[in-house]
Amino acid sequence: MENTVDKEETQEEIKDQVEASQEQTEKEEELSVEEKLLKQNEDLNDKYLRLMADFENYKRNAIKDKMELAKTANKDFMLTIISLLDDFERGMTNMNDAAEVAAVKEGVELIYKKFIDTLSAKGLKQMEAKSQDFDADLHEAIAKIPAPSDDLKGKNIDEVEKGYYLNDVIIRHAKVVVGQ
Repeated sequence: MENTVDKEETQEEIKDQVEASQEQTEKEEELSVEEKLLKQNEDLNDKYLRLMADFENYKRNAIKDKMELAKTANKDFMLTIISLLDDFERGMTNMNDAAEVAAVKEGVELIYKKFIDTLSAKGLKQMEAKSQDFDADLHEAIAKIPAPSDDLKGKNIDEVEKGYYLNDVIIRHAKVVVGQ
C-alpha cells in the first residue's frame, strides 16, 4: 500500500510539476506577448515620429519653393516688358530729332500694337463693352444718362475704362455709362 501511496504522491507531484511548468510557460508566453506588443508599439511610435518629421520637412520645403516661385513668377513677363521699354526709349530719343509729327505718330502706334500683342500672348484680352447690354457681372456703371434712342436703353452708351480678362477670368470690370 505504501507503494500505491508513493505512486499516487509521485503522480501528484509530477502533476503539480507539469501544472507549474505549464503555468510558467503561459506566464512566459504572456510576457513574450507583452514584450512583442511593447516592441510593436515602439516600432509604430518610431515610424510615426519619422513620418511626422518627414511631413514637417515637406511642409518647410513646400513653403520655401512657393516663396522662390513668387519671387520669380513674373520674370518672363518682365523680360518681355523690358523689350517694350527699350522701344519706348528709342522712340523718345528719335522724337527729339524728328521733324515730322506723322513719323513720331507712326512709331508710337507701332509700339502700342507691339504692347497689345505682347499682352494678348500672355493671356490678356480686352472686354467689348460699348453698345453691349449692361451686365453687372462684367460692367461697372459709373453713370446713367437718358438714352439718345429707345434701342440704347439698358445698353452701355460709353466706355470710360476698358475691362480686361486674363485667361478668361475677369481681372478688371469695364466702367461704363448706361442709357436709361
